[in-house]
Amino acid sequence: MNRKDWFRYFAPRFVTLAAVMGFILRIVLIFMPQTVRDFGFLDILRIFGLGLLNDVAFSAIALVPAFVIYSLMTSAKYRKPAGYIIEGLLVALAVYVIGFNDITDEYGGVVPGIADALVAIILICFSIKLFVPTVRDGWRKVSAIALSLLYIICAVLIFVCEIVFWEEFAVRFNFIAVDYLVYTNEVIGNIMESYNIPLMSLGVLAVSLGIFWLLFRHADWKNAGIGGTREYLLNLACTVVFACLGFGFLHLGYRNFGTSNMFVTQLQESGSWDFLEAFASNELDYNQFYPLIPQEEAEALQKELCGMGPDGVAHVVSENPEIRKNIILITIESMSADFMGYFGNEKGITPNLDTLFEHSLAFDRLFATGNRTVRGLEAVTACIPPSSGESLVKRPGMGPVFSTGEVLRGKGYSTTYIYGGDAYFDNMEYFFGTNGYTIRDKKTFDKADITFDNIWGTCDEDTYRVALRDFDAASEPFFAHIMTVSNHRPYTYPEGRIEYDGNPMSRSAAVEYTDYAIGKFINEASSKPWFENSVFVIMADHCASSAGKTSLPLDGYHIPAFIYSPGFIEPAHVQKVCSQIDVMPTLFNLLGFSYDSRFYGQDVLSDGFRERAFMATYQDLGYYADSVLTVLSPVRQVRQFSVGQTGRTGFTETLMEDSVAEKQLRETQAVYQVINTEYQASSRH
Repeated sequence: MNRKDWFRYFAPRFVTLAAVMGFILRIVLIFMPQTVRDFGFLDILRIFGLGLLNDVAFSAIALVPAFVIYSLMTSAKYRKPAGYIIEGLLVALAVYVIGFNDITDEYGGVVPGIADALVAIILICFSIKLFVPTVRDGWRKVSAIALSLLYIICAVLIFVCEIVFWEEFAVRFNFIAVDYLVYTNEVIGNIMESYNIPLMSLGVLAVSLGIFWLLFRHADWKNAGIGGTREYLLNLACTVVFACLGFGFLHLGYRNFGTSNMFVTQLQESGSWDFLEAFASNELDYNQFYPLIPQEEAEALQKELCGMGPDGVAHVVSENPEIRKNIILITIESMSADFMGYFGNEKGITPNLDTLFEHSLAFDRLFATGNRTVRGLEAVTACIPPSSGESLVKRPGMGPVFSTGEVLRGKGYSTTYIYGGDAYFDNMEYFFGTNGYTIRDKKTFDKADITFDNIWGTCDEDTYRVALRDFDAASEPFFAHIMTVSNHRPYTYPEGRIEYDGNPMSRSAAVEYTDYAIGKFINEASSKPWFENSVFVIMADHCASSAGKTSLPLDGYHIPAFIYSPGFIEPAHVQKVCSQIDVMPTLFNLLGFSYDSRFYGQDVLSDGFRERAFMATYQDLGYYADSVLTVLSPVRQVRQFSVGQTGRTGFTETLMEDSVAEKQLRETQAVYQVINTEYQASSRH
């Protein structure tokens, strides 16, 4: 073995390391509490057999950047005139990136600063090696050591991050991880407040150094660099061939065939590849990836289901007189139905919500449209099913949509979005601003109103206090949409508010504080002169977790929702299966509103209401109706599950392998085909 040729020495060791760490990671994930270990012998073979192939395939791709750097270890680039030409180009690049607005500035946050620093470091390093030739050999040695160690540190860090991500979401890296990279301030802050980062960092570094010593203790770093031309060309050929084979294997989807168990699929995949795949496909082309029916048929059936005319408009005419009450919509962060006592929770952590639920129009079988806040915001604002890829909220180029705010402004309401964090996060500021809302986020709060906050924003009490003051000064009628943050990791809140028997930084404790804050808010609001003329709509944005054996487990989308207005709303329990998108149209009917609607959501209380619910992940689109859950997935896959219910929150889903519920399938295809055609086309203009 020629130890002078760094890449030939490094590459096989890195591939071996990736395979071993992937094997260990799968064992760890299998035995984590979030994993449902209902595996057969063939499932185990898939997890570890396909898992090994996935890891080797991705490690071959991951070696490409290392090969590029290895190629630059030659001294030829410093010869005249090439060295001076490169120097001039780097200077020009640095001036442009640091001194002018470039593409990195569009991302905001820390991205521009990272780009500026990276370009400056490259320029400085090249300049030193160009003008001080004696440092080149030592620099090459240090570069080879540093690059080897960096790859190992990245491998160990990803190993740890995958465990943390699985603990939160019970999946490998997906589009959520991509989103979190864009909002580095909130996410890094959240991580810092949730975990002992100094200790974890020391652990990652110590393990990485240990692995480095095991793999390279016999390496000769003195002459590390590029071997002869023949060796270089052989390395080039091997890198290209194996990287292409790895890309083909991963991209064509052979990594996850042969099972309908989502835990098996997730465990056998490569989290790093899933991350890159999600990054590259933030918006999925529905026509390319999903099963289609003739467009005319889809539009006709969708209009029938949504009560629309040929022009795509439903002319809603109320038989009751119009009542213009103030509307306060509260979407609660990560609030699963099974946190509440009414739905069987025995911890007693939601006494206020349980009381309000029994004195409201309560929706017992209502489902969230997604597993992220932006999906919930989209559902209650635009009253539409989820589309493939990103929520409309997250699409910067998305213009105004037909919304609840538009309906209410047409009736003389002011419309405000109130959020205790930074509305820049998840593009909320752009979305609500574009749709005519006044934005009230943490940036606009008086400092005296912020008594407690964490990286996600002010505690719920502070947000409600600001809202109450705004309502006191508002001209009636007003509509305010409040988004809470306290029921989010790191689960911190003001001391002395609750007496939780257990870990105070747990999800259950945060739920209890969230419940406390809502109870306090309603109690204080009840003393206000505008209270009797107000309606409160309270629901979750999504569940605390949507993990399960299937990609769309119904119990992971079942959320509490109710409409509260003493003296106006008669307490009752609605047993119909319905969706987040139906709540605001139902309220508008109760208020006697007549309007022209483009909502897909319907009045749940009407006799003609079609019981159904929509739900989605980033890629899977679900439609639950008549005890059948239909799921559309890339690439043109269709699965249907027979659904049973156990108690108020439990559901069973059995794959229908030998039969097809044709009616439900047609409805699913029609609605999702039309919504995706309509809004994906809009976001591109």
